[in-house]
Amino acid sequence: METSSLFPQPLGSGATKAPEHENSAGGGKESVDSDDAMRNPYAGLVSHLRASWLSRKSWPMEYRVAQLEALGRFLEEKEEDILEAATLDMGKPHVETQLSEIFVCRGELNHTLNNLSTWMKDEHVEKNWAMQLDSAFIRKEPYGVVLIIAPWNYPINLLLVPLIGAIAAGNCVVVKPSEVSKNTERLMAEMLPKYLDKDCFAVVTAGVEGTTRLLENKFDYIFYTGSPAVGRVVMSAAARHLTPVTLELGGKNPCYVSDSCHVQNAARRLAWGRFFNAGQTCIAPDYVLCSLEMQEKLMPALREAITEFYGPNPQESSSFARIVGDRHFQRVSALLSGGRVAIGGQTDAATRYIAPTVLVDVQQDDPVMQEEIFGPVLPIFTVKSVDDAIAFINARERPLAIYVFSSSKQVVKRVLERTSSGGFCGNDTIMHFTLTSLPFGGIGICSSVPSPSTSWDCSPSIRPLGHLSLWLLSLSPQYSLPRTGALLPTLPSRELCRGSEPGAPAPEVSLPALNPSPAAGSAPSAGPSRTVLRRAERHGALSRPLHLRHFLAFTSHTAAWERPGSLQQTPLPALRTATPAAAALRQPGQARRSLRHPLTPHLPHNKHACPIASVSPPIRF
Repeated sequence: METSSLFPQPLGSGATKAPEHENSAGGGKESVDSDDAMRNPYAGLVSHLRASWLSRKSWPMEYRVAQLEALGRFLEEKEEDILEAATLDMGKPHVETQLSEIFVCRGELNHTLNNLSTWMKDEHVEKNWAMQLDSAFIRKEPYGVVLIIAPWNYPINLLLVPLIGAIAAGNCVVVKPSEVSKNTERLMAEMLPKYLDKDCFAVVTAGVEGTTRLLENKFDYIFYTGSPAVGRVVMSAAARHLTPVTLELGGKNPCYVSDSCHVQNAARRLAWGRFFNAGQTCIAPDYVLCSLEMQEKLMPALREAITEFYGPNPQESSSFARIVGDRHFQRVSALLSGGRVAIGGQTDAATRYIAPTVLVDVQQDDPVMQEEIFGPVLPIFTVKSVDDAIAFINARERPLAIYVFSSSKQVVKRVLERTSSGGFCGNDTIMHFTLTSLPFGGIGICSSVPSPSTSWDCSPSIRPLGHLSLWLLSLSPQYSLPRTGALLPTLPSRELCRGSEPGAPAPEVSLPALNPSPAAGSAPSAGPSRTVLRRAERHGALSRPLHLRHFLAFTSHTAAWERPGSLQQTPLPALRTATPAAAALRQPGQARRSLRHPLTPHLPHNKHACPIASVSPPIRF
C-alpha cells in the first residue's frame, strides 16, 4: 500500500498518494496544503476523496453498481473471516453473526441493486395552475464526502448497511470501525480496501484521540451509531462546519406484559430479544413492566425459555455470546446489585461471561433502571395497571422502541396511542427492525433529527417538515427456532397495509413533499414518524414485504423546474451494461432471479418478495 508523503496515512485507510487534479473552475492545479496536513493527519485523505467526488467519478450508475458488487464479493469471500472475527471479539455464535450481520448486509445489497435505477430517477411533483406547461421535479444528488462511524455491537451490519446507502447515492466515504471490536476492525481495515476503489473509499482505524482529530475535518454528511454521550461530541464537531448528521443512539426500551397475554409465547420472544448477542442490542427490551401476578407467572416461563435456548448451563453453550470488553463487563456486572437476582446472575471475568439474568424487586432509582443496560440483564418492575405502565414510560426519555404483549387489541392500541417512541412492536420484540418497509430511528436522546426512514431518504430540508405514516397490521409468524434462539422467517404471506385492501400490493414508499398533503381519509401528520409492527399473539404466517430502505440518507434533493423555451428538458441517457448487475437492472424480472440471495426460496415473482428467507420447516408455538 502506497503511503503519501504529504500526509500520514491512517492504518488501513486504503488511500494512495493524493495526485494533483485539474481545477474545473479555473483550470489551475490543486494540491494538498502541507501545513493543514501537519496539523491534522487526516486532512490529506479527506482532500483526496473530495477531489475524486468533485471529478464526479462516483456519480455514474455503472460505477455505483460495480462498487456494490465488489462489496458483495467481500461478504462472500470473507464470510469465514467475519465469523471468526466476531467470535474472537464477543464469542458471538456463528448463527447470530450470519443472521444479524451477513444476511442483513446481503439483503440490503440485493434490494439496492434491484432498485437502484428506480431510486435514481427524478421525482416529478404537482404544479399549480400557473406552471402547468413547466416541468418541476426533485433530483437526488450525493452529498459529497461522507463519514460513517460504526459501533462495536454489530460491527459489520452497522458499518456496511450505511456504506451501501452511501455508495448507492454516489458519495465518497470514510468509514471508521469501532476500536473496541479489535478483530473486526483489523479485518475491515486490511480487507475492505482491496475490494473498493481507494480513490473514493477509505477505512480509518483510530481511538478516541484519532477520531477527535478526524472529526475536525469538514465532511458533507456524518452518520454515527453509538451512545448518546459520544453522539453529543459528534454533533458538536459537525456544528462547526454546519454538517448534517444522523445519530442512531440507544436508550431504555420498555416492555409491558399485560395480564391477558399468552405467557409462554411472551417469555420466549422476550428472552430471545433480550439475550440475543448477550443483550448488546440497542433495540432490545431493556426492562419489563407487569403486575405482581404476571411476574409470578412470567418467572418460570422465562426460566424455561432460557434453558431451551442455551441449555441448563449457558456458560457451556456455543449459542450464547460474551461481553465485548473488560470495561463493559465491569459496568454490566455492577448493575446486578440492583434488586434481587431471580434467574442467572453468574459471572466469569476471565471469559467476560454474564449469565442470562432476570432481576426482581428493583426500584426506580436503581442504576439498572437509570442507564441503558446493554448486557444480558432483564429487570422486572411491577405496576398495578396499563395506565401506570404508560405513566412510567412517559415520565422518562422517549425510547427507541416500546414492546407490548397482550391478547387484547385494546391494550396494545392504548399503549401505542398514549406513548411516543421510535418504533413499536406488539406481541414480539426487535422484529420490526427486520421489515425493510418500515423506517428505523428514534426521537430525542435515542436519535437526533434527521432520523432516516432509509439510508437514502434523509434530506435535512425534507424530513423535519413531513413524515410517512407507516403502519403494518400483520398476523403472527411461524418460526424456526433452533436452540440458539435465532429466529428465521419461513414463508411470506399477504399483508394488510393502511390505505389498501386486503391482498392488494403494498404501496411504494415515496419522499414527502415540502408541503405534504394528507392522504385521502387520513389526518394531517406532523413531527417524526413512528414505525409500528403489530402482531396477533399465536397464529398466522409471516409477512415480509420488501420496500425502499437504507438508500436515501446520503443524498441531497435538488428542487428544479423548467420553463419551455428557456430550458430544454433532456431525458436521462440509456443505462450502459458495463456490469452484469447493470445489465440485469434493465430486466427487473431477471434481476430478481440473478441477484437473489442463495437462501431465498423460489417464490412467485413480485416486488414485495423478501430477499432473505429460511427454508427450514416452521415450528409452531
